[in-house]
Amino acid sequence: MASVRVRSTIAGTVVILVGSIIGSVLLVLLLQRALASTANETADGRAEDVARLITDSDEPGKSVDLEDNAGEDQVIQVLDGSRRVVAASSQQAAGRPLTTLAPRKGQTLRADKARVPALGSETPFVLTALGVNVDGQLCTVVVATSVSSQSESVAALVRYLVVLVPMGSVLVGIGMWVLVGRSLRPVERIRRHVATIGSQGLGERVPVPESDDEIARLALTMNEMLKRLDSAHQLQRAFVSDASHELRSPLTSLSTSLDVVGVAPSESRWTETRAVMTAEVARMARLVDDLLLLAKADDRGMVLHVEDVDLDDIVEDEVRRMRSHGRLRVTATIAPVRVRGDRGRLSRAVRNVVENAAAAASGSVHVGLASIDGSARIVVEDDGPGVPVAHRERVFERFVRLDDSRSRDSGGSGLGLAIVREIVAAHGGAVTMDESPTGGARVTVTVQLVQPPAGSSR
Repeated sequence: MASVRVRSTIAGTVVILVGSIIGSVLLVLLLQRALASTANETADGRAEDVARLITDSDEPGKSVDLEDNAGEDQVIQVLDGSRRVVAASSQQAAGRPLTTLAPRKGQTLRADKARVPALGSETPFVLTALGVNVDGQLCTVVVATSVSSQSESVAALVRYLVVLVPMGSVLVGIGMWVLVGRSLRPVERIRRHVATIGSQGLGERVPVPESDDEIARLALTMNEMLKRLDSAHQLQRAFVSDASHELRSPLTSLSTSLDVVGVAPSESRWTETRAVMTAEVARMARLVDDLLLLAKADDRGMVLHVEDVDLDDIVEDEVRRMRSHGRLRVTATIAPVRVRGDRGRLSRAVRNVVENAAAAASGSVHVGLASIDGSARIVVEDDGPGVPVAHRERVFERFVRLDDSRSRDSGGSGLGLAIVREIVAAHGGAVTMDESPTGGARVTVTVQLVQPPAGSSR
């Protein structure tokens, strides 16, 4: 019963069987009703014919040949006002009245499936009695119609239905078993194929039937799911591999420094080694924080502590910090802008964008903040070598470095812009890269405003 094929076949067969039984019962009832109606109409017509004959005669029943007027399976009587039989279509009907029905003039009375002892038969009859006025005398025309032929017709139909209905249901069940089996065969092929796919075989795809139906769409959906799983698996493997490689470098530096101190321990050497180890530990801490941030974002999305944030304060802080280094000329055009979001996350996103520009710049960086079309827009430009068009989307992927000079040894992990995209996306914004007027890269971050800005640029 666990099989869809079995359940579908049983359900279909039961529905067909129940429907056939109900239809057969209705058919038998309708046939009986039709036959009874036909018999009654025939008997009424025969009674009216006989009534006209006896009305035209001098005496009721005299010179009227009822035998010729009686149809098949019919017996006719004419009764006078004293309920005596004055004419009959057969010898059996000439003795006594066939019924006690006593209609008034012009009235027709009927008795369905009545027993007529006078005819010496156990077969039920339909009795029709018509009141007729013959020369001032009320006479009764009685027509008895046997229902044996009707009963035989109905019984024959019932016998056929008793055989045909179960047989038809069985044939339908067999047909459904075959059709459902053939319909589910592609599903079974898909199931068997998916059962053989492991973590190393996510590049495989299930067969897609040629028919454009639900099963074909299921196969296409399965292939799309496998494609997404394969992509996620590849990203996970690349993430683990790159993370391992990134962590190996500072760990190697720390191990080497400890070995050097251990070989020739001295206060001066320890002082030199301490500076190296502190830098490597800070580098490792930043890398671990970045990895944890991305891992949590992949697992359950970026968690935000939402509040009203003055974005111009964040951008000004980053501009001042970059100017304090003194290596680059940093210019800024900042307008008061307020957004709703996570201050810490937004600050980190702005810092990553500015540091990325500073690392690529040859001598200057420009930072701009303004409100345009109901959105806060941060633009960071540098005068470095720029990013080729083919790689402007790829730079937002994880562990991607396009500048060979910014190697792992110099501290770049390739996660900065990837983190920026995650943070901005969590705030419902977008980040893009194109070419700056100076020929370098221009990164544009867009976030929705809380309220229109007030004041002028500064």
